Amino acid sequence: MAPSFDLSGKRALITGSSRGLGYAMAQALAGAGAAVVLNARDEVALGLAAAELAATGAAVHALAFDVTSEDSVGDAVAHCETQIGPIDILINNAGIQIRGSLEDYAHDKFEQMLATHVVATFTVSKAVAKAMIGRGHGKIINICSVLSSLARPTVAPYGAAKAAVANLTRGMAADWAPRGLNINAIAPGYFKTELNKTLMADPQFNNWVEQRTPMRRWGNLDELGGAAVFLASPASSFINGHILYVDGGFTAVV
Repeated sequence: MAPSFDLSGKRALITGSSRGLGYAMAQALAGAGAAVVLNARDEVALGLAAAELAATGAAVHALAFDVTSEDSVGDAVAHCETQIGPIDILINNAGIQIRGSLEDYAHDKFEQMLATHVVATFTVSKAVAKAMIGRGHGKIINICSVLSSLARPTVAPYGAAKAAVANLTRGMAADWAPRGLNINAIAPGYFKTELNKTLMADPQFNNWVEQRTPMRRWGNLDELGGAAVFLASPASSFINGHILYVDGGFTAVV
């Protein structure tokens, strides 16, 4: 591996990483040499994911906490810093999707969407950044979406939340880049995840994704890892406040 992409000696906390894109990015960072701290609220799923990744020879810890709770986040980050080790890399990946027509969308569900994506990204990043600032370095990667800049029916709240995460990323860079931190984001397109199984099984939607994406297919889970390793590594040392779209060209065409 090229030295600039080597993560040996680094520790990465990835929220929402017991499955899907979060787990795939954890695999990629571990493969580049990083020790990884997996996170989820479901302790059983988290334990299984940690055991599976550890079986590959990776250095893995599991840390169950709720990203929407400031107290839970604070306790977890303090535990990691003092008992596991300093956090060099943070990936804010935890998220949810609640579809529905906008005119009938429940107010509490909209608030839940914002809390899980926007407020949680702020809360976890703030807790982790304080120690990073003290050390004079750190990498924060926020997970956005192609819907950070586009829109589709029934997912307006999700798109609004992800757009906020994108601009929060830029704001974090404005505040923390002078303190030695790199804060960037990845905006995935449509990937073959467990959460997207229903969409993939819908012939009309599946055809739309394949025709709308210049590469004419969905992304595979292992195709997101390279972007995560890049933004977590010294190779991206002069990149800050950037949103990296990993979408097969989805946002490049009309």
